[in-house]
Amino acid sequence: MLEWAYACLERGLRIGVIGYQRGRTFGKNKNGITEGVIWKQLLLFFFPILIGTFFQQLYNTVDTIIVGQFVGTEALAAVGTTGTVINLLVGFFVGVASGATVIISQYFGANDRESLSKSVHTSMALAVAGGVVIMVIGIVTARPTMLAMGVPDDIMDDAVLYMNVYYLGIIGNLIYNIGTGILRAIGDSRMPLYVLIVCCLANVVLDLLFVVVFHWGVFGVAFATVLSQLISAVLLMIRLMGTQEAYRVELRKIRFHKDILKNVVRIGLPAGLQSVMYSFSNILIQASINSFGTTAIAAWAAIGKIDGFIWMVMNAFGIAVTTFAGQNFGARQYDRMKRCTRVGLGMCLGTIIALSALLFIFRYQLLMFFTGDAEVVNIGAQFCLVLAPSYFTFVFIEILSGAIRGAGEALQPMLITCIGVCGLRVVWILLMVPYWHTMQMVAMNYPVSWVITAVIFVIYYLRGKWLDRCIKREHDPQHGTATEA
Repeated sequence: MLEWAYACLERGLRIGVIGYQRGRTFGKNKNGITEGVIWKQLLLFFFPILIGTFFQQLYNTVDTIIVGQFVGTEALAAVGTTGTVINLLVGFFVGVASGATVIISQYFGANDRESLSKSVHTSMALAVAGGVVIMVIGIVTARPTMLAMGVPDDIMDDAVLYMNVYYLGIIGNLIYNIGTGILRAIGDSRMPLYVLIVCCLANVVLDLLFVVVFHWGVFGVAFATVLSQLISAVLLMIRLMGTQEAYRVELRKIRFHKDILKNVVRIGLPAGLQSVMYSFSNILIQASINSFGTTAIAAWAAIGKIDGFIWMVMNAFGIAVTTFAGQNFGARQYDRMKRCTRVGLGMCLGTIIALSALLFIFRYQLLMFFTGDAEVVNIGAQFCLVLAPSYFTFVFIEILSGAIRGAGEALQPMLITCIGVCGLRVVWILLMVPYWHTMQMVAMNYPVSWVITAVIFVIYYLRGKWLDRCIKREHDPQHGTATEA
């Protein structure tokens, strides 16, 4: 019976991929990431990621705008306060799954077809299993977590409702994230872009239908998000099942391969734990914000969506650098890997400084997109004054840690980030905020932790011992993740 179900599902998906056999031939065409002009190839890879991430952020932002304008401040606060908790579980999985992206990029760079295929199918198995686990844990812990965070009673039910609906559709979200990671690992950043455009448009239409027309409120926003993510997951599966390359997904082959899973966990688990620490520290921050009332929560939610566009640029550069580092490391082009990192760092710094200046100057106008409440706008503007001048410091953390992880060194970047960023945030919230209980003091934890951690990363990267360890591990048949091309 199970085999019949697999066959039916596979046939159904293949209907959408008939005639789709294009793409490069594995190991035959030139790989621009390992051979092309660095800055040009970095931009060619970066812009689809950036535009895709923009649409990702856009459809998240649309949720916030529609809720704030058509449902109200309380609903805006309810949706906003769930973000840190959702990211705690989802972020852990995405962090672990990032190990698969690194492994896949290394095998692709090394032209190891068999290991590449095993990595892809192990990644898909991880998405399904992770989705089931997160769904159960998320639904069971939704209300207790909101209570522990001190969420006000007037937004409690809406917050729990949003979380429950979101978690019910989480498997589609994780399949989408894994599929995107696979394609970017092999150098295809365009298909994830096309999928995100479709997903964004679907989310906007469904938001308007469910909230404005049907008046489903917070439930409508959550349901629209889930359906949009499901659409994106199906489209990516169609792409991955339609190719004839070594990274092709076949449903019957989706299973855990012990050796691959071990390497994925070795690289990805530190990133997952790092994400948990980020989320935990952000939960403490959110709890501190909650103590200032519903208006402050709404302002924090709005500024979070605005600065999300800053983070999407850094994230896109980080993904690009990690992929370039992974493929060039797999191809044993270590000098080129370093040059990619320097170029990526310079490009990212210039872009973030420009965007931060725009956010600083137009902070009031941007906040007015989310709410007509003058008090919410004024509080959000105060947050901008603290955050905008400091974003550039995080560029060093994002780019340098991405390059190091791309080479297969995961534990040390995680420790530096957890201690430097997350640890300092916790200390700040627990020790400083009680004595100076202001919203600005809560927000100050970000620039303080960013500056200190950035300095540590620069020192660690320049010492270079991490690269020597990665090269030694690659040549060790017991621990290596890439083979000779």
